[in-house]
Amino acid sequence: MIEAVHLCKRYGAQTAVEDIHFSVSPGEIVGLIGHNGSGKTTIIKHLTGILRQDSGEILFDGEPVYENPALKAQIGFVPDDLSYFAPYTMKDAVKYYQSLYPVWDQERYEEMRKAFDLGSGKKMNSFSKGMQKQAAFILTMCTRPKYLILDEPIDGLDPIIRKLVWKYIIDDVSEGMTVLISSHNLREMEGICDSIGILDKGRM
Repeated sequence: MIEAVHLCKRYGAQTAVEDIHFSVSPGEIVGLIGHNGSGKTTIIKHLTGILRQDSGEILFDGEPVYENPALKAQIGFVPDDLSYFAPYTMKDAVKYYQSLYPVWDQERYEEMRKAFDLGSGKKMNSFSKGMQKQAAFILTMCTRPKYLILDEPIDGLDPIIRKLVWKYIIDDVSEGMTVLISSHNLREMEGICDSIGILDKGRM
């Protein structure tokens, strides 16, 4: 289970998120919806252990995520900004992910790369944003994460690829994976999420 318990974060006099409280049960998909500046990115940075909260807790099965490498190894994260992939080919990225994650599924990687029709030799800075997003999704799913956190996962993808992304997510959710998705697309989220939290000015 993923839990945010009365999460608060401030930057000086500015409040980024205030008293955020929600949970995502095993095998559940929860969406966070909100416009730019609503607090989605701040929440995701706390869920992935990048930021430390001012007050409240972020827990994964009762454990705090901040400065917890063993727990982070079970979390798959696909950010909206994929600039860190630029110097890599897919082969390079595979080696990098294999070094970080103890459970890497090479057979699944080959299957997904073919399904998404992505080459392995070109540098990712030659990919379109949509192709980079597909590459990041493939790499993340092949770590077999227990928890999956996605930031605008289908933004810029064509309808066929979107269906493929959702297929893989739903297949893994059926095996117990826990998913949180941040998006501005309420209509798409309504068709995939078990529940949705709407953020506005840092409040749920």
